[in-house]
Amino acid sequence: MGLKFTVVAKDESTRARTGILHTAHGDVETPIFMPVGTAGTVKAMTHDQLEELEAQIILANTYHLCMRPGHEKVREFGGLHRFMSWPHPILTDSGGFQVMSLKGLNKVTEDGVWFSSHLDGSRHFFSPEGVMEFQLSLGSDIIMPLDECVDYPASHETLNRSVRLTSRWAERSKEFFAENAATLRGSDFEQAGKSDLGPSLFGIVQGGTDRELRRESALEICETCFDGYAIGGLSVGEPKEDLYGVTDYVAGFLPEDRPRYLMGVGTPEDLVRCVALGVDMFDCVMPTRNARNGCVFTSAGKLVIKSARYANDAGPLDPKCGCRVCRRYSRAYIRHLFAVGEMSASVLATYHNLRFYLDMMKRVRQSIKFGGFGKFLSEFLENSWQESHSV
Repeated sequence: MGLKFTVVAKDESTRARTGILHTAHGDVETPIFMPVGTAGTVKAMTHDQLEELEAQIILANTYHLCMRPGHEKVREFGGLHRFMSWPHPILTDSGGFQVMSLKGLNKVTEDGVWFSSHLDGSRHFFSPEGVMEFQLSLGSDIIMPLDECVDYPASHETLNRSVRLTSRWAERSKEFFAENAATLRGSDFEQAGKSDLGPSLFGIVQGGTDRELRRESALEICETCFDGYAIGGLSVGEPKEDLYGVTDYVAGFLPEDRPRYLMGVGTPEDLVRCVALGVDMFDCVMPTRNARNGCVFTSAGKLVIKSARYANDAGPLDPKCGCRVCRRYSRAYIRHLFAVGEMSASVLATYHNLRFYLDMMKRVRQSIKFGGFGKFLSEFLENSWQESHSV
């Protein structure tokens, strides 16, 4: 009843592949970057703008939607697709990362997690089964189970406990999902036009930077058999070599016929490198959050547009970019908007950054299809965006 995944082409020299996720609300070409719409909206963007940018799927957050407006309210509107007027695929994460981040306000037990809301301090409880029910009520196309993501660095004992707990919670999530997905899924699925497709459940591999625990976690999660597999617990402060090394290691244990999702990653370089390691799906707040703080991504580097050096710069954010922002506005003008606190500054910078990410992934897919990914990868890493470089 869940999604179907078709591998279309593979790169000969790396694990990179391009494929199609078939969901009830539309097809998604992979590798894909998913803009983050935490509370049912991608900050500073309208849905018309996202469609114009060819965003194929967005991510929303169970924790934030349960706090406001509540999953019951969303269900009354026929599910999240109808509530937010987004007819395309949606992935919802479990909210586990947000709950685990409430330091001093949460308590992890075998049954689930007790926590206090960041809004008003009210007490709430997330169990694996409850999180499944919440997301099915939202009508998500891709659902993530509750897992425990621990801080970096963490002791072997802490990581081992997290891996075992995540595996037990995954089994409980799968059992609840299998028994209830058909009856609890959002009513929107009946009108989506693809009756043979429904919500899908991914499993999450944990284990920090401990490779033996990562191997054990991957094998345990794969044994439970999910529609897709995610690599969690990275991009939390570990060195880049560990991010890439662990991703490479874990991807080798994940099934070839299922999509692989690297959660919360990352920079443009991270995405391109991890595509080469076999990853199909990415999400990160970096392009939107950085935009609101006056940092934009360009073909020549990361640009802090609020800097005084751009006060008289009549050029576009990126001379090689064809987005509507770069075609119309100068660096000097966008800097001015930030300087005077105009909301449109965040809108324009966000639009450009999402265009940069989505267009980059489109070029990645094309290079894999036509046998040129190796060249694309080497040229990108040599000449294009570097985290320490700014223009």
